[in-house]
Amino acid sequence: MMNGLCRTSLDLQDPKRIHIAWKSRVQKYFICSPLPWKNIIRQESNEASLLEESLETLLSQKCGQKAFWYFLKSEFCEENLDFWLACQEFQTCDSPEELTRRAASIYEEFIGDESPRQVNIDFYTREIISQSLQQPSPSCFVVAQKKIYSLMENGSFPRFIQSENYKVLFDGAVKQRRQTRSRHFPFPQNVTSTT
Repeated sequence: MMNGLCRTSLDLQDPKRIHIAWKSRVQKYFICSPLPWKNIIRQESNEASLLEESLETLLSQKCGQKAFWYFLKSEFCEENLDFWLACQEFQTCDSPEELTRRAASIYEEFIGDESPRQVNIDFYTREIISQSLQQPSPSCFVVAQKKIYSLMENGSFPRFIQSENYKVLFDGAVKQRRQTRSRHFPFPQNVTSTT
């Protein structure tokens, strides 16, 4: 099971799932992709990708992040994505001093009791993070980050793909694909040379 969709032939009987899977495939291969047809050719034989809906794919693209952030803002929970992105960046810190500084900053903004943009995590996870701040490691926020990702994936993301924000993102992908095709293939493909 992937994101709630079974990969069985029964799923192909549900028109709504087919439509959502198709939208997801368009999103994955055309949005923010400089050469979208290369991705299609590479994945053409992978029929399982038809059923793939992925928050991970959306978040791997700047335009997807932006559209999803605006959607989360409309739901008053954009701090979830901001926290997740801060954790992603935190894991790339090189020096112990930078880890300590950034860990304190993330804790103050998203985790602490008086945090202005507190994310929804349980007391136990909050306590573990608090204790790990003595000697932070790149993985000190991993559990909380996974919980917030799960909240977004199972709560906000399904609503997002039904939203106007997603429609705009989807329409932009289609328009970008058409423009890319017209730039690379300005002449009809079936015209024969008369030289």
